Amino acid sequence: MNEGERQGRFGTHLAGRMGRRFEAEEIGLDHSVPSRLNRVAELPWHECWLQQLRSEKKSSHTIRAYDVAARSFSTTPLPGERSCSWEEASDVSVREFHNRADPNNGRMDAWMNGLGNLKPSTINAKIAALTHLLKWLGHTIPDWIQRPSRSKSLPKTLGNRELVRLRRAIRDSEDPLAMPISTLLLDTGLRVSELCALDIDDVDKEDLSALVIGGKGEKDRTVLFTDATVEVLESWEPIRESRIKVGPDDKIRAVFVSSRGRRINPRSIQKMMDRLADEADIPRSRLSPHTLRHTFATGLLQRGADLVTIQRLLGHSSIATTRVYLEIGDQTLREIYHRAQRSPSTTEEGVEEEGESDSSATSIQSAPSSHTHPSGTSSR
Repeated sequence: MNEGERQGRFGTHLAGRMGRRFEAEEIGLDHSVPSRLNRVAELPWHECWLQQLRSEKKSSHTIRAYDVAARSFSTTPLPGERSCSWEEASDVSVREFHNRADPNNGRMDAWMNGLGNLKPSTINAKIAALTHLLKWLGHTIPDWIQRPSRSKSLPKTLGNRELVRLRRAIRDSEDPLAMPISTLLLDTGLRVSELCALDIDDVDKEDLSALVIGGKGEKDRTVLFTDATVEVLESWEPIRESRIKVGPDDKIRAVFVSSRGRRINPRSIQKMMDRLADEADIPRSRLSPHTLRHTFATGLLQRGADLVTIQRLLGHSSIATTRVYLEIGDQTLREIYHRAQRSPSTTEEGVEEEGESDSSATSIQSAPSSHTHPSGTSSR
């Protein structure tokens, strides 16, 4: 694309924050880019930026979210500038897009004005995406860009009675995946994407552990489980083998496969959770794989596990993320206090009542386990 075509497409003037047109000299459009971008300065900006995101090992979900924000920003016109399609905008060179994306030319104002009706969390996510893009281009983020505040939300966890009803629904479910998947989520705190990616070679039943390869942020870690978890997985193995035989790939290594012999996906697991929620009389919005992950974490905390241990088991890169589990509700505090004050019951009825009401007893299986987590507490 020559300079004349570019001027015809985007105009020779850029508008300021109040709509006034600035000349190129006023806003410093000297076509300069950071030295680190010189070698790609004439290449299409979009593919170069995506490559940068991949090199930073951003998750596919993050890349998609960033891309959506960047597309809407790059196609936002300034006053007096004709609209352009995404195909046109994505073909612009890094050098030219560096100038178009200058935070002082008014384009960012126009783009942010279109975010007004979105939720604060969505606005923050889009600003985070654009901040990354602008910094990559070598721009400084203006002080006037303020992210909207949002109320602090605590992790969703299941209450005592909800957990009892869920365990009952899992036991009664006709879906052979309900028991092994729910057990593994509750006993390990795996993310749903990590569970779907788990291969049989990653599971060490003798060591009572599993290796999570390429978790969030492309980080590997080890998760622990119990003897009861092994029993559930072994019960699942014959069903897995029969499904693989009818599937398209008889050499598939996935731990969990669908009825068609394919690796299970997060969408299928959430559908299973919806069915279990209906059976357990739990609102669907309160039950998801991540809810079980949070329930696992709060169970460890209530048993006295320290934050560093929980951080390592959950795979959090920052302990600040783990610290949110300290925000325990008043009702949970009361339950823990009164449970600690009660004398241990030696009757069978008393034991059953204690097990049924204990919100930290996340394991579905009733058999005791000898395996404990590094915190010195049972994962069940």
